[in-house]
Amino acid sequence: MKISYNWLKNFIDITSYTPDELSLVLTDIGLEVEAVDKVQSIPGGLEGLIVGEVLTCERHPNADKLQVTTVNVGAAEPLQIVCGAPNCRAGLKVIVAPPGAVCHPSNGEPFKITKSKIRGEVSEGMLCGEDEVGLGKSHAGIVELPEGTVPGLLVKDFYQMEDDFCFEIGLTPNRADAASHLGVARDLAAYFRKDLQPINTESVKESQAAGTAVEVLSPEDAPRYAGVNISGISVAESPSWLKEKLQTIGVRPINNVVDVTNYILHDLGQPLHAFDQAKIAGNKIVVRKAKADELFITLDEVERKLSSEDLVIADAEKPMCIAGVFGGAKSGVTETTSDIFLESAYFHPVTVRKTAKRHGLKTDSSFRFERGTDPNMPVIALKKAAALIQEVAGGQVSSVITDLYPAPVEAFRFEVAYSRVQRLIGKEIPKEDIREIIQSLGIGIERETEEFLEVAVPPFKVDVTREVDVIEEVLRIYGYNNIELGTQIKASLNTVQKPDREVILNQVADLLIANGYREILSNSLSKEAYAENVDTAVKLLNPLSTDLDTMRQNLLFSALTAVSYNQKRKSADLKVFEFGKSYHLVQEKYQEKYHLAITITGRQAAEQWNHSAAPVNFYGIKAVVDGILKRLRIDGIRVEESSSSYFNYGLSYKKGEKTLVEFGEVSKVNLKKADVERTVFFAQFDWDAVLKMIKKQTIKFQEISKFPAVRRDLALLLDEKVSFEQLRLIAQKTDRKLLKEVAIFDVYKGDKLPAGKKSYALSFTLQDENQTLTDKQIDGVIQKLIVNFEKEVGAEVR
Repeated sequence: MKISYNWLKNFIDITSYTPDELSLVLTDIGLEVEAVDKVQSIPGGLEGLIVGEVLTCERHPNADKLQVTTVNVGAAEPLQIVCGAPNCRAGLKVIVAPPGAVCHPSNGEPFKITKSKIRGEVSEGMLCGEDEVGLGKSHAGIVELPEGTVPGLLVKDFYQMEDDFCFEIGLTPNRADAASHLGVARDLAAYFRKDLQPINTESVKESQAAGTAVEVLSPEDAPRYAGVNISGISVAESPSWLKEKLQTIGVRPINNVVDVTNYILHDLGQPLHAFDQAKIAGNKIVVRKAKADELFITLDEVERKLSSEDLVIADAEKPMCIAGVFGGAKSGVTETTSDIFLESAYFHPVTVRKTAKRHGLKTDSSFRFERGTDPNMPVIALKKAAALIQEVAGGQVSSVITDLYPAPVEAFRFEVAYSRVQRLIGKEIPKEDIREIIQSLGIGIERETEEFLEVAVPPFKVDVTREVDVIEEVLRIYGYNNIELGTQIKASLNTVQKPDREVILNQVADLLIANGYREILSNSLSKEAYAENVDTAVKLLNPLSTDLDTMRQNLLFSALTAVSYNQKRKSADLKVFEFGKSYHLVQEKYQEKYHLAITITGRQAAEQWNHSAAPVNFYGIKAVVDGILKRLRIDGIRVEESSSSYFNYGLSYKKGEKTLVEFGEVSKVNLKKADVERTVFFAQFDWDAVLKMIKKQTIKFQEISKFPAVRRDLALLLDEKVSFEQLRLIAQKTDRKLLKEVAIFDVYKGDKLPAGKKSYALSFTLQDENQTLTDKQIDGVIQKLIVNFEKEVGAEVR
């Protein structure tokens, strides 16, 4: 949201604060200023230009169409300037751009003035035309200033140029009350304990004539609807002051009537809409629900099919506007409009929000109506707008003001206890200060005792409905920075050593990054088609779109979305990881699970002269999973085939009953869902389970053995169903003292072996920490291994 520094002065005296100082105040009171930009109504702000008086004007000796002038600019010596303007003459007061000044033309790039020679005569500057300094578009000659203008005066002072500053405020969704200059000024007034300037509406004189008839058929969607007729207007370009105000906050001027409605929206936070009176069939306004599939052309010339849930402003025959969202192409104000009906209403936020979402329309009006406007503002805004329209477009109010408000919105009433204010804020704030802040925010105090206040919160503060909300308001204005920390911070010490979650996370992230992986952060919102189990999916009540209607149940499709995006942009080689949450609804309780997801696709490495570009494979993802578990010192892992629907094939690593990680080749069904073309390998850790396992690990010091390790190999003939993991577990069980490592270095399947058989070549590393192993010890261990392999899996030594 953009707020003008000068515009705020219409409501509150802030002249003693610079824009930078004010930006700090706004941020302190909860309206975070993200940027402060200097805005000039004329580019360059006429900086460096001075008023001059032409003393002499003689024909250039070497050019028929040029004159050589001497110009008094208030300095000790006049300047000699060569000029080609036909209206240049002695005695004229002009705009002078001396050497060093930068001119900002109405069309074209800025240019710097230098001392030069023109056809042999020295020229110490330039006499300026309108278009050369951004004052207009005329190129007929130099600007002629009034006769009494003093030479040497700065041109920006002559034109009373005042720089403005635009605050870019990161408005949070709950602060609908601050979505205007009035709303921001209210907060500043509370902070500075100053009074706001009253909104003057007394200049509007109502006619007693009947105007356009209004009928509200859906009062629950339009609790308040007001309007008035204005006749005899002249639609034209807005005056400079109005255009400059809008341009400062990034709003494009259109015409004087529409500009006034936009001005009031940003001024008071009340959206308005002007209808061409001649285009209202039957001279009647009907606020109703649209008919199912009713067609309507909006201002952007798009024909939209309306829903029966959409609220429209119609005449006796047709819709003219989608209420609170967007106007129609055939009922708006044009250059031929002479009479208007000006609308000012309070629409139900939910109705506007659903309609705006349904049609994908986001406007300044819908932004405010969706969050909740002030139901007490429509008539005030209507009167101020009517007065401005008469000022800039002429005409007169030609009807009584219609105000349909059958069920006024009541203030929020409840008690605020002083003790709870002190307890929640954590500081003893004087009761007088609490009372003063509450009143300065526009909150009424209906009764006061020594213990509490009975408050009446006006409905424009849509998020202040409970005692704790008022306490937050008090703290916001009192200042978070004014709550001091005590000299002592007390904490209970836990002697049980726990792994630091962030330290572990960063260690693993560093490990992956060092191995060429990139970290990604993806949206937690997903679509229902990606859910593992629809029954446990967490659905959004008001999703932004059908692609973002469900909280993700896994990180697989977040990863595949990134893969798809990159593959379509010719970046097919990816190694990425993400730490993130999944969301589940289990027995009517919401659960969050934290995961580490790792994804690889494409080539293992770029092609080089000494090796080919091999594609990634299952062992690539297995290597990184094993590396992480080894880095975290988690051992005793049980390996099973993964039954997850994620994969064509994969493994599941478990410890006890907990599954720590599942990984494998992503199934073609899932690749197709995410529009991924190439093979992808994926691993997902249950990070919470991993951290619990780390907690249970005890780190022990062990001196490196001084005695050599010995390797022995065995070739075994096995049934095809026997896995290496089974053999590894048998080996570890056989000898826990000397056997340090079991590895597989060759696998053979072929016609030279019996049907249903395969050959594994295993290596065994043995080592004693206290002595050199003898052949007898080594052979003893190997023989035990052979016996156990034969006994438990029917292995044959080849």
